Amino acid sequence: MSRGNPPCAPLDPETKDRLAAVSTATLATQLFKRGFRTRFMTGVAPLRPELKLVGVARTLRYVPMREDLDHLGVFTDPEMPQRKAVEVVGPGEVLVIDARGDRSAGTMGNILATRVMHRGAAGIVSDGPFRDLEGIRALDFPTYCAGPHANTNLTIHHPVDIDVTIGCGGVLVEVGDVLVGDGDGVIVLPRHLAEEISKDAVAQERAEEFILERIRAGHSIVGVYPMNEATAEEYRTWSPRA
Repeated sequence: MSRGNPPCAPLDPETKDRLAAVSTATLATQLFKRGFRTRFMTGVAPLRPELKLVGVARTLRYVPMREDLDHLGVFTDPEMPQRKAVEVVGPGEVLVIDARGDRSAGTMGNILATRVMHRGAAGIVSDGPFRDLEGIRALDFPTYCAGPHANTNLTIHHPVDIDVTIGCGGVLVEVGDVLVGDGDGVIVLPRHLAEEISKDAVAQERAEEFILERIRAGHSIVGVYPMNEATAEEYRTWSPRA
């Protein structure tokens, strides 16, 4: 059952820019510091690793199909949740698909993905496969999935809900959560922590730039990674912003 089109506030532009400048690995560290250990999706890989994904979640949930409910005729129904999700996702939003991690059918193909892109969405993330994988890869659009599969979604999946809390790649995703994706994959930030984490992530990467410079110069990691007080003082001189 569709839940309609709830408010999904855009991400603050400065927060978005900071998140676009840091890696998912850095964000995972920042989340770990705050007690979060399960925010990085498993089995979800980028089709275009060079394209950075930053956006807020809109969700689509699949459950197992049933033969009398899932047939080609449902594609003509504009209220069918998969079709409706494609037509409600908007600028700066990421369509996140819960396919239960089932890899035995596609969850979306290149026609629907192209429509999502032209609606101004930030990207698509699915823990199931895509159909028409090469067609989706050809789009200048961040997309993440569990690989390719030619079968239509209705052979395995029944689309049942949009804009509800879901699981994707083993991660709980709420509408409005912030997704960041890079060549490693996708991480999900609770919305209320996104601004704070973005600032600390930028600071972490600035410090790691200094650390890496020292390691490349031949220094031991001892006292450098992590920094002891002497190295921290060198860093403060190296980076007045620290």
